[in-house]
Amino acid sequence: MGSADVDFRALFEAAPGLFLVLDPDLRIVAVSDAYLAATMIRRDDVLGRGIFEVFPDNPDDPAATGVGNLRASLERVRKTGKPDTMAVQKYDIRRPEGGFEVRYWSPVNSPVFDDLRRVRYIIHRVEDVTEFVRLREHGDEQEAMTAELRERAEKMEAEIVSRSQELQTANAELRKAGTAKNEFLSRMSHELRTPLAAILGFSELLATRDLGEKPDEWGRMIHVAGEHLLTLVDEIMDLSRIEAGTVGISTEAVPLRPLVEEAFQLMRPVAAGHDITLYDPVFLEAAAAAYVLADRQRLTQVVINLISNAIKYNRHRGTVTVEAEEDEGRIRLSVADTGAGIDPDQLPRLFTPFDRLDAAASGIDGTGLGLALSRRLVEAMGGRIGVRSRRGVGTTFWLELAIARPAAVDAAEAITEDLLATREYASELRVLYIEDVVANVRLVEEIFARRPSIRLIPAMQGQLGIELARDHHPHLIFLDLHLPDITGADVLAALRRDAATRAIPVVVLTADATRRELDRLKRLGARSYESKPIGMRRLLELVDEHAPAGDRVPN
Repeated sequence: MGSADVDFRALFEAAPGLFLVLDPDLRIVAVSDAYLAATMIRRDDVLGRGIFEVFPDNPDDPAATGVGNLRASLERVRKTGKPDTMAVQKYDIRRPEGGFEVRYWSPVNSPVFDDLRRVRYIIHRVEDVTEFVRLREHGDEQEAMTAELRERAEKMEAEIVSRSQELQTANAELRKAGTAKNEFLSRMSHELRTPLAAILGFSELLATRDLGEKPDEWGRMIHVAGEHLLTLVDEIMDLSRIEAGTVGISTEAVPLRPLVEEAFQLMRPVAAGHDITLYDPVFLEAAAAAYVLADRQRLTQVVINLISNAIKYNRHRGTVTVEAEEDEGRIRLSVADTGAGIDPDQLPRLFTPFDRLDAAASGIDGTGLGLALSRRLVEAMGGRIGVRSRRGVGTTFWLELAIARPAAVDAAEAITEDLLATREYASELRVLYIEDVVANVRLVEEIFARRPSIRLIPAMQGQLGIELARDHHPHLIFLDLHLPDITGADVLAALRRDAATRAIPVVVLTADATRRELDRLKRLGARSYESKPIGMRRLLELVDEHAPAGDRVPN
């Protein structure tokens, strides 16, 4: 029997362990029968819903930490791509008839990767250790245990011992990471003190001597050292924010060609100063008109850094070439120089903070942070970055990003003259648009220019959208499901719980156009559900449909 004949979902659901599968947005996509029985839930009621919507903390227990601990563990899996073993948790379960039941669990969260080594799913495996904990708490396990309970308790104890060993290993890795961080900070302190020595030394000379022939030169040295320090601090702060998960990354559909060409224009004077030739970038076939999923500002920062390195580490009168091509649904951008090249054993060190290989000895300026920062930025945008090099030939850095659609709204769709025409309402119509992609907001603003009575209120985060809905009482809300802080489903649920916002019609705009998702959102109270890219005509129709009765002025 071939693999095509195996019903893997049926096998998973019938597995004896307690398993839950989550997507990267922490929505439940699969659950084993044993897990359903242990948590008193039904499969049809939970698939497609967020795990914390299905399993909230017990509201009667102010000390409950189940949601916070589990969320932190799942975030560690998403960020590090490594399994995370949790200590035994008290996490009460909601009963079908109402109220909560005290439960204790021993959880492990493990990542499942796609072909590009991105986390595609998280497997949440638990063991119900409630009986074991209760017996230990009451101290009467010897009297209360039956043979079956004793056997189960022994297995649970062995599992807990095993988990404790795993936690000890994890703690050892954390201590190792802490040591590495201390070494990093020590090196950082040294790098910061080097330019500071020049700033303090020359400024002291200026303060103690009469200004003569050399103050201009001293001032220039202070300025150069200060700029170096400012660049260093900025890059350190960016690295720290990325490591802490607080860096501001807002991905959207970015046209690659104009971005690269703009970076080239910025770097041409630098290349000329180094006597380096920058060849016009080459865009092969589909890459010429491609959009990539990226943060425009951060991608520009990465491209400029790669071109700058290709200029600085090139040979005299060398060349720099840039080429973009499509590769299986992604765009690969390569930046190649004709420098001395790098030995194979040194390539892994290129993306290590402050490790400049032999560049410092050669007198080439730099902080040693540009490539480390570029790697983290590209990965934060869902991409990859790498390098290949040959001694005596040169070095090529490349990055890959996913191809993206240029906008959420298909502006090219043919629309009728009556909808295209400017139309006034008798009074102001407030529309709240909760969407984190700037390009989508700007496009909707342009479309709504045909309805001058509309006051568009944008919100780029879900929590902010909830607050704006309470403050401004919009007539209509457009809601995207994928937001940087909370999910669109969480926003919808919060709006429906609040009496002040419950009656506001909400139209969901998203690319997740599945029947199950549609049914779930309608149960949560969505007025309608529109798949991206939504046509311009349909967008204007929705506004007209939800205008307050009698507000529309006849044509």
